Amino acid sequence: MPALVTTQPSTSQDRGDQPGQGTGTLETRLRDRPGSFRVLTGDRPTGPLHLGHYFGTLQNRVRLQDAGVDVLVLVADYQVITDRTTMAGLPADVLGLVADNLAVGVDPARSAIFAHSQVAALNQLMLPFLSLLSVAEVGRNPTVKEEFASSGGAAMSALMFTYPVHQAADILSCRANLVPVGRDQNPHVELTRTIARRFNERYSPRQPFFQPPHVLPGAASLLLGLDGTKMSKSRGNAIALSASADETARLIRGARTDAERRISYDPQTRPEVSSLLLLAGLCLDREPATVAAEIGDGGSARLKAVVTEAVNEHLRPVRARRRELAADPAYLRTVLHRGNQRAAALAEDTLDQVRRLMSMTY
Repeated sequence: MPALVTTQPSTSQDRGDQPGQGTGTLETRLRDRPGSFRVLTGDRPTGPLHLGHYFGTLQNRVRLQDAGVDVLVLVADYQVITDRTTMAGLPADVLGLVADNLAVGVDPARSAIFAHSQVAALNQLMLPFLSLLSVAEVGRNPTVKEEFASSGGAAMSALMFTYPVHQAADILSCRANLVPVGRDQNPHVELTRTIARRFNERYSPRQPFFQPPHVLPGAASLLLGLDGTKMSKSRGNAIALSASADETARLIRGARTDAERRISYDPQTRPEVSSLLLLAGLCLDREPATVAAEIGDGGSARLKAVVTEAVNEHLRPVRARRRELAADPAYLRTVLHRGNQRAAALAEDTLDQVRRLMSMTY
């Protein structure tokens, strides 16, 4: 699942009609009035989170939380069954995601971590939302089309087909209206905007109930997987936050580079080498071109040694904290239970008001 970050501006002046409008203004408001925002972000529990998640979304969760923003982290367990039939490892993966978030600095005293399956009102909102769309509109969503194409003609589950509507329920159940995501996720937000507008037109025309969400372009890093393709848990080409130092060294030694001995940062012509330099730069808080200049003619072996040391040193405190958390599953379940209660209260309030607007209070 793409990570979502959603916020709710407090003035009508902020509610432009085009997604992504006023990005600079939104960042200014985040700095000046963080308490007026609510953030929703999340991941599918299909395995441990990795460095792509860490630099792409996890650090931003902590940044927003520390700035005083209300943060909710979704463990999208229902989305696991869109394309999987074996659930035996799900409890461990769910608790693993809780541990990953806490290890990087998500504070359960200030942020809530919750699971899809434990918030009934969120999922119930899918029913009225589905009534606002046609089958053709859902089928045009790029994620649905990609899943259908990759299935090789195999039957797609109805849950997978309605995945974009479920994501809309994630956003709107918290009454959120800003979604900083990658460009490939814009169609999800646009479908959510459509649902919000149509609900307002049909059930709340005098005073719009839902504010159509807006896109805020994300600042996720462009790290590639160790094989040079998109970094992904399912492809096994990423370094998990929970990986040991030795495992990290082994994975980086096998990373794809090229035959040129002189190391340079050139994402267009040397994407694999440049991604490793970017990873080292992120860990060292330095420009990747500077790291490249220091390695010089050291070749791939020196590059990989620098990256390995940078990653292991940067993640050392995160990994130590995660080991402590993993050894106390009862605490992880307590954190999740409290987050479930917080998310349920928000979603139940939204559902109650939706029922009232739909004349379903009897």
